[in-house]
Amino acid sequence: MIICRNLAKSYTHGRARKSVFEDVNLTISSGDRIALLGRNGAGKTTLIKLIGGVEMPTSGRIERRMSVSWPLGFAGGFQGSLTGYDNARFIARIYGHNYSQIRAFVEDFTELGRELKMPVKTYSSGMRARLAFALSLAIEFDCYLIDEIILVGDQNFHRKCAYELFEKRSDRAMILASHSTELINQFCNRALLIHNKKATEYEDVGLAVDAYTRL
Repeated sequence: MIICRNLAKSYTHGRARKSVFEDVNLTISSGDRIALLGRNGAGKTTLIKLIGGVEMPTSGRIERRMSVSWPLGFAGGFQGSLTGYDNARFIARIYGHNYSQIRAFVEDFTELGRELKMPVKTYSSGMRARLAFALSLAIEFDCYLIDEIILVGDQNFHRKCAYELFEKRSDRAMILASHSTELINQFCNRALLIHNKKATEYEDVGLAVDAYTRL
């Protein structure tokens, strides 16, 4: 379970502070697939980073009683001078996993071939996202954070993502930020709509999508 209590986030811009959202409360349990809805800049990615521990809230707190992935597709933690393989080795050591197994999964999932022998700083954004996605799935987490990454790549990659996430890991919790209402209606069972700095929770995803499309 993950419990978000009275979360607020703001950033400093010059001498002023810009508030992203305020008083966000959310409880995430195993099997929950929660859609994060909102216009660009509403704070969806920010909330995902807070839940994942990439950033800290300005106020409020998060209790994590399950393991949480880094945001799928987030390549900010990569060491650019290292190859794709070396970054995979680094992740394996951090989480105490077998490198050979992780390497095999990354090779199969990313389909990057020889590029895995090249420094990550030479990768395109899509290639970096594929590697980040693969490494996230190579390590088993209780909760997966997904920020539009499923739209990266071709249709074959989309199918692989959907299978790995929504079929093989159907018992895990997931937080999905996406503008694709089709994807949300298909895979999510709850929703959180962020608008005008406030978050509204919906148990009916259809109602959440309707509210989102009217913004």
